[in-house]
Amino acid sequence: MKRHLTATLAAMLLAAPALAEIMVSDAYVRSSTPTSASGAAFMTLMNEGAEDDRLIAVSSDVAARVELHTHSEDENGVMRMSEIEDGIALPAGGMHQLARGGDHVMFMGLTGPLEQGSEIAVTLTFEKAGEMQVMIPVDHERKPDHGAMKHSN
Repeated sequence: MKRHLTATLAAMLLAAPALAEIMVSDAYVRSSTPTSASGAAFMTLMNEGAEDDRLIAVSSDVAARVELHTHSEDENGVMRMSEIEDGIALPAGGMHQLARGGDHVMFMGLTGPLEQGSEIAVTLTFEKAGEMQVMIPVDHERKPDHGAMKHSN
């Protein structure tokens, strides 16, 4: 009986879908000036699991509104920022770079200044992996291309 139960349990575990394993690296946040009403966070998201996932929401107490944003060029060559309404895909074994001039986390209506050297709590919500809270350092000295990597979809 015990051998049968162990074999059944092992079969169930092998048949269950693997949970996404999300890792966050090289994260930082900044505002354009100490008195700015908005700021942005950048980071690399890695899905080390065997199942595709998607970043669908983000939240933080440092702003009235927090959204996933991207930059795109309009027909006149003007760069515009807009909300990513469908979230950001993270394929199994893949990664996605949130970087200046591309996809990023946008903080609108900051509740206070983003002070150099401090950290802010941000909750990332994934379709399958669920909520993940990360502490992101404020770094106004970061150069635009520091840690830049191309993202994959």
